Amino acid sequence: METWFNALTVFEKVYWVVAIIASFFLLIFLVTTLFGGDADDVSGDVDTDIEGDHGVGFQFLSFKNLTGFFTIFGWTGIACLDNGLSQMLTVIISVICGLLMMVAMASLFYYLAKLQSSGTLKLNNALNQIGEVYLTIGANRSRIGKVSINVQGTLRELEALTDENQDLTQSNVVRVKQVTANGILIVELLNK
Repeated sequence: METWFNALTVFEKVYWVVAIIASFFLLIFLVTTLFGGDADDVSGDVDTDIEGDHGVGFQFLSFKNLTGFFTIFGWTGIACLDNGLSQMLTVIISVICGLLMMVAMASLFYYLAKLQSSGTLKLNNALNQIGEVYLTIGANRSRIGKVSINVQGTLRELEALTDENQDLTQSNVVRVKQVTANGILIVELLNK
């Protein structure tokens, strides 16, 4: 192994060292991701995490993306050199391939982050939804009851009041007509 490495030119040695080291880090990211770890723990949290409603956004320069760049850069350069391409053409091709890898990884992480849901229940999404009385609701807002209603793709039991002149009992079908400031649904009987 040592004689093989010593027989390489300095230019080839650079590509081999870059490819091996970057591949090692990429392998660590892959293993930690597959086994539920956070790859940021390995990198010392070099990537910036931003908490908020708008997410992280498109991150072109991150530790993961640079690792992908150097991995593809190194292996593409080795492939070009093995095929007899000139050093200048090898550098150009390997840089372009590395940049394409960075764009692909940044895009992947950006779009995967957009798939993430905050899990926050937005009660305004319950407006005009049809549900069923779960616990009796008192007439003219006299007693809070509960309705079983599908909000944001999940069946939930939420507190409700009504302006109807009669109590709404279990199994009555209702429609949400308003949501109060404190999060109580105002419902009306669907079939009067």
